[in-house]
Amino acid sequence: NGICKCRVCECFPNFTGSACDCSLDTTPCMASNGQICNGRGTCECGTCNCTDPKFQGPTCEMCQTCLGVCAEHKDCVQCRAFDKGEKKETCSQECMHFNMTRVESRDKLPQPGQPDPLSHCKEKDVDDCWFYFTYSVNSNGEANVHVVE
Repeated sequence: NGICKCRVCECFPNFTGSACDCSLDTTPCMASNGQICNGRGTCECGTCNCTDPKFQGPTCEMCQTCLGVCAEHKDCVQCRAFDKGEKKETCSQECMHFNMTRVESRDKLPQPGQPDPLSHCKEKDVDDCWFYFTYSVNSNGEANVHVVE
C-alpha cells in the first residue's frame, strides 16, 4: 500500500500508518442505513470501533439487548390501525410519529429491494391474533408504516 524510501513507508493515497496498513476507505464501515458505523461508532482503518456499548458487529448494527423495530412500534401500529391495545387511550399523543398506509393483504406490503431500509413485522395483538406491518424510514427521516387490514 506504499513504497519504502530510506526505511520509511510513503503511503499511497487512501492509506496511512507507519506500515501503510491503515485504510482510509470508509466503505467497509457503511451500515445498511447509509451511516458510517450506524452512527454509533468511528471508522478506524476500515473497521468500526463501536462507541455505544450496546452495539457491536462490523458496522455497529447488532444489538442483543435492544427491542426490535417490530416490538418497539407494535403498540402504536395496533392503536392507529385497529383502535386497540396498550396505547389505545394515549394513541393521539404517543403514536403520530409515522405515516400509515393500510393495504388489503400481505402481498401488497412493500417488498425488500426498495431504497429505504425496510422491516417486515408479524406481531400478536391484544386478542392474540397476528397482524402484519412494515416499517421503513426514508431519506428525509420520515417513518412509514404499511399495515395489513
